[in-house]
Amino acid sequence: MSDKDTKTVGGSMEETKERHQRYLRAMNNPVRRKILRELKGGSATIEDLKTRTDLDEKTLSWHLDILEWGYCVEKQMKDNRVYYLLTKEGSVIDYIDK
Repeated sequence: MSDKDTKTVGGSMEETKERHQRYLRAMNNPVRRKILRELKGGSATIEDLKTRTDLDEKTLSWHLDILEWGYCVEKQMKDNRVYYLLTKEGSVIDYIDK
């Protein structure tokens, strides 16, 4: 993966360090890793994820916000609904918790 393919590399060492800290905070939680594993099959709405994770909407939204802030998921609008999908950074879930 080149620097252009990742959101965790910034224009300076300080910016890159801050982005890595955000990414690691997002990944360093078993609930958020569970959400990422649920997104491996493709995009999902918050309603889909509520069913799959058994989390209430407020808790799930909070974790999704951290995952988005940490470059692990992105929001996409489709048919007037918000879908969450894995980014390249979030797809490392394949290599964690095995």
